[in-house]
Amino acid sequence: MERHDAALVLTLLPHGEHGAVVRFLGLREGLVAAYVHGARSRARRADLAPGNRVRLVLRGRLRERLPTATLEVEASRALLAFDPAPAAALAYLVELLAGALPEGEPDPALAERFDALLDRMTGGGDWPAAMVRFERDLLSALGFGLDLGVCALSGRRDGLAFVSPRSGRAVSAAAAEGQPWARRLLPLPGFLCEAEAEGMPAPDAEACAAGFALTGHFLARHVFPERPRAEALRREALARMGLSA
Repeated sequence: MERHDAALVLTLLPHGEHGAVVRFLGLREGLVAAYVHGARSRARRADLAPGNRVRLVLRGRLRERLPTATLEVEASRALLAFDPAPAAALAYLVELLAGALPEGEPDPALAERFDALLDRMTGGGDWPAAMVRFERDLLSALGFGLDLGVCALSGRRDGLAFVSPRSGRAVSAAAAEGQPWARRLLPLPGFLCEAEAEGMPAPDAEACAAGFALTGHFLARHVFPERPRAEALRREALARMGLSA
């Protein structure tokens, strides 16, 4: 049985003398692990850099057994390893995706968003806000989506300024004004409520920090308890980006 897919390289675990078990995020396959012969050779190391987009061929008779994989690089992200902030962010993201996503459950939209984020990181443009948006989308894909489109109390769509730390629902400034529980709400940066469009000004560092604090609260609640390494890598990435965790 042979399956073809477009995929992103996530993590690599050495196996045998020269090979490795590599986790990929495929458009059709979702999260999939496969054995790659010679993965640790000098010739193949660059091909399997985290974040690389590859044309993947999986071979194996049964889906229940570990397939073998061959691949061809379509877009290399190997240069990210030489820039401290993107390198730390990439290390965190691949660890998170490899550990949190269910195997064999494709989510093409999420894979495409991750690929687009990597393109932005490689291009050297604004990417921290895009990373916050990706964390928001990942929470949704894992079943912990935030409802940021309407005020949970008034039903209005304007003036949204906070998020309930329990329900993940937005709250407007008007609805929260004077309430004793308002101090417990999480700030909601405006860029997370807006559809991203070409030509929009990049959110400033303060807005990005608020965004990371918001997504980080729900990741810590729903995802990180079983993935402490991903949480530690996120703290390191934010520090490299000059943002607080």
